[in-house]
Amino acid sequence: MISQALRDARRYEEIIERTISEPQRPLFHLTPRCGWMNDPNGFSVYDGQYHLFYQYYPYYSKWGPMHWGHAVSRDLLHWDYLPAALAPDQLYDQRGCFSGSAITMEDGRQLLMYTSVGETTDPAGYDSGIQTQSIAIGDGEEYEKYEGNPVITEADLPPGFSRYDFRDPKMWRASDGTYIVAVANRADDGGGKILLFRSNDLLHWKYWKVLAANHGRFGSMWECPDFFGLDGRHVLLVSPQDMHPSGFEYHNGNGTLCLIGDYDEETGTFTEAANQAIDYGIDFYAPQTILTPDGRRIMIGWMQNWDACAIRAPSEKWAGQMSVPRELSIKNGRLYQTPCRELESLYRDEVIHKNVKVGGFDEVALPGVFGRCLDLTVHVRPADPEKVFHRFSIRFAQKDPLRTGVSFRPHEQTVKIDRKYSGSCRAIVHQRRCLVRGSDNGEITFRLILDRYSVEIFINDGEYAMTAAIFTDLEAERICFFADGDAVIDVEKHRIG
Repeated sequence: MISQALRDARRYEEIIERTISEPQRPLFHLTPRCGWMNDPNGFSVYDGQYHLFYQYYPYYSKWGPMHWGHAVSRDLLHWDYLPAALAPDQLYDQRGCFSGSAITMEDGRQLLMYTSVGETTDPAGYDSGIQTQSIAIGDGEEYEKYEGNPVITEADLPPGFSRYDFRDPKMWRASDGTYIVAVANRADDGGGKILLFRSNDLLHWKYWKVLAANHGRFGSMWECPDFFGLDGRHVLLVSPQDMHPSGFEYHNGNGTLCLIGDYDEETGTFTEAANQAIDYGIDFYAPQTILTPDGRRIMIGWMQNWDACAIRAPSEKWAGQMSVPRELSIKNGRLYQTPCRELESLYRDEVIHKNVKVGGFDEVALPGVFGRCLDLTVHVRPADPEKVFHRFSIRFAQKDPLRTGVSFRPHEQTVKIDRKYSGSCRAIVHQRRCLVRGSDNGEITFRLILDRYSVEIFINDGEYAMTAAIFTDLEAERICFFADGDAVIDVEKHRIG
């Protein structure tokens, strides 16, 4: 039976959606049906379609009591909205239905596990939200909350773990047919830990062990875990809060973390071998992955940052968007990510320029290279290998005085993304840099995915990614190239549409 809260949300989103015109949204990135969006939830393949749920507050374009929005796609790029799947309508989730995951049951139904947040009072006497894990079961559109909710509570936690920071369950099925869920928690020492629980039927769960722990290295609470095998290794993705910077690898605030290592499934032991940021830009958080029917590991993330949400005014009819789906691989011990190959089906109007000289402080614009919905690849190298240029820049979404840019300094081996002239009047994060090792010879490749209100930059075939939301006037379409010194570039551009 549909609750009144869910019925109200569905009626509201259906009405407001009609007031948002197609040009007001990105062309191929998912936005909320209306109102607010954050973390991707329940990313899954079910009944022949990709399903993507998301943290959702339909009534206002800023964070509020969390619902689950819902969209489906057959190609990961064209999304159709379905009615909101979950609303906070029970005592145990009255503060919100927070992030979680989806899995197909043996009887063919789809099960959602989410963090249910109810009311309580903390030891200091303040109203606080107690976090538990609950489930809802359905047919891909309608879901009914389980009468035995919540299925994992503080009673299932070992001593020393928090009932206030206990969230974001990610489920999978083990090779022996049992089910495992990884849940994020903040321990008494203030550090993030990922806990494992096991079940035979998806309804009854028991604590197993700690999969991974912060050990004081990466921020405090770890959010939104995802854990999977990839190219002979295992990968743990988490999103730490309150990070301190570490060179150009990790930045202040809310970040993304990838741990690569090996996993003993029988003992549940993960042995970490390497760590890195997932995205080095401004706007990327809480990624979630799926295994596609053809065997690819695809990741999608919330293309926003908690420290930069003010870039979008609450008066707008929507806020928040998802990244382009990214294919993952491990090469040379690093996580690589590239836009999903389905993007190529949207290509129009190929433009290619070879051996273009850039330098002398003059901006270079090329015939046919402009626009706000495109896939642009630029291979850069010095005109003279003995005289490496000092800086190279690509400026896009440009119409004076507006522009966003990415710049490369080979002597420092750094790439910087800069959106301070993108039209924002807010004192939020506008610049980020990353270290691109081995680029001091001046050779580098950029691939830019532009879609009206965002840019995603993939460096050296996906070795590094940098993402930023922009809300520049859509008439700002100019793209130009600049070098302090002499560079040569090859450019390949495909309009997307």
